[in-house]
Amino acid sequence: MSWLPKSPRLRRILLAYAVNELGTWFGYVALSVAIYNATHSAAAVAGLLVASRLIPALLVPALVARVEASKRHGELSMLYVVQGACTVALALMISNLWLPGILLLVMIDGAAALTAGALLQAEAARAELTHDTGLDGSSAAERDERSARSATAALNSAYTAALIVGPALAGALVGGWGVQVALLLDAATFLLAAALLGDLHPHIEEAGEDSVRERLRSAWRHLRETPQLSTLLLTEALAIVFFASAEPVEVLYAKSTLAVGDEGFGALLATWGVGMALGSAIFGSAAKRPLRPMLIGGTTAIGLAYLGFAAAPSLLLACVAAIVGGIGTGVQWASLLSAVQILTPADLRGRMMGGVQSINALCPAIGFAVGGAIATLSSPRTAFVVAGAAACLLTALFVRSTSRLSRALSAQRDAPAEGAAIPRGAPEEVPLAP
Repeated sequence: MSWLPKSPRLRRILLAYAVNELGTWFGYVALSVAIYNATHSAAAVAGLLVASRLIPALLVPALVARVEASKRHGELSMLYVVQGACTVALALMISNLWLPGILLLVMIDGAAALTAGALLQAEAARAELTHDTGLDGSSAAERDERSARSATAALNSAYTAALIVGPALAGALVGGWGVQVALLLDAATFLLAAALLGDLHPHIEEAGEDSVRERLRSAWRHLRETPQLSTLLLTEALAIVFFASAEPVEVLYAKSTLAVGDEGFGALLATWGVGMALGSAIFGSAAKRPLRPMLIGGTTAIGLAYLGFAAAPSLLLACVAAIVGGIGTGVQWASLLSAVQILTPADLRGRMMGGVQSINALCPAIGFAVGGAIATLSSPRTAFVVAGAAACLLTALFVRSTSRLSRALSAQRDAPAEGAAIPRGAPEEVPLAP
């Protein structure tokens, strides 16, 4: 499977996503620099993270349900317009920095961004499925799985490409042209994405479930009726905590433990990003490989990378470990997203991806606190040992939690029903026994 999708509509979604992700780096770097220069406070920069991720994460499931309940066209594009308007306001406000106002705008922008990301993931899979005619004789369930994996691979590749070039390009832009120009370019990417996605209509018809509350209950009911999915998400949430616990330690590790300075820190981040790109390519080319070994293998690779950091005597060996960890990240996250989509009915995917977005925004905050505390009380190497050992132990949890996943996916491929994923209200059709 090539990472570049065959569907023209999905290619347009991919372009909008890639442009927006690149612009997001412009905004993030510009705001971080502006706030730190004005306050000289790391706590203020941390407040930017809280405002953009933690608080919005609590709102995303309800916002996704609200957009899906609306019959008006252009709701998805409007989310990008809201982000663009917030970013323009930030550009105007940044010269006379008022931190509470900036954090409020960032919170609104973050809520719109996470909501749009969840809906776009579901819309991408739908666009690819519409293009897949099944002329090869594949069943409806096989086409659905293939479409979900193709869409995830494409979006994941776009994300990692932006991750590789975005921070460096954003740094050069902020340094050469200033914070306001970077923010205005970020706003332009939002407006371009809104224009490209204007025809997408994420409305989901649900008889008798027009309210946001009922739609959220429907998603929660599916989670309770599908233990494969709920167990998988709980395991991933725990994994993200320990994956993220290493992030605040990396700069101290590079500067103090390895004594390689800012250049060495940049090299570690860059090689991890290259590894993620390789991992995305591996996932994209593994069209017919089972998701379970990729989930398990990706988790193991991340754990081994952190243990490699803990043992590495030099920057070169640490960069080798970073490549391994990046590959694991690219494979593991894409496999998780694909599994969630395949285990979820098409009409619930937006809400379920909203839940995934919330997990991915909330859990790192816990991990940052854990990793920072261990590094402060002991050393960066100890923090990496804890993160790596925890990830390796979580591999065993993934082995156990995904044993049912494999059987569930196999049952879906053999099911004669049209449509996608596990039918709601019929969990007995999926073998749940260990």
